[in-house]
Amino acid sequence: MHVKNILTEYGLISKFLHWVSALLLLVQIPLGFYLVDLDFSQERLTLENIHVITGLAIFYLVIFRLINKIINPTPKLDSSIFKGQKFLAKLNHIFLYVTILSITLSGILKKLFNGEELVVFFRTFKVQSNFELNELFYDIHIYSNYLIIILIAVHILAVVTHKIFFNDNLLKKIL
Repeated sequence: MHVKNILTEYGLISKFLHWVSALLLLVQIPLGFYLVDLDFSQERLTLENIHVITGLAIFYLVIFRLINKIINPTPKLDSSIFKGQKFLAKLNHIFLYVTILSITLSGILKKLFNGEELVVFFRTFKVQSNFELNELFYDIHIYSNYLIIILIAVHILAVVTHKIFFNDNLLKKIL
């Protein structure tokens, strides 16, 4: 098992970051949608705190993943995969990263413009309440979540499609 990526396979660091991100998103997305319809109560406050902490963990993890991507380049895709597929794969990954960052940043700004304090990068932030900005960032947060669900579905569908139709085992590279 390689710690860093090699030409044909992801290393332990990339695999760990990928699967921890996937697991956290698998918990975070349904939790967020559950919170939308939950009445104000102690349960809601507790779950909202878990949601915020998990969201910040995903944010830090994505930043770490991007740094890892710079210093630990992605394995090459098989030469049998045509350029259009490679482009779409890279585009989907870029959109995944941008959307996750959009979800997190809009969530942070939504909380701040709601008049709440938030600790980000070991620093406490608080801004003046602004209902219009709060609503704007709430909408961005919600729509970005719908987009991430679509992007994750496309990501999974691509792996399944490659296995079934092209006999490529892309999943093996990241397991």
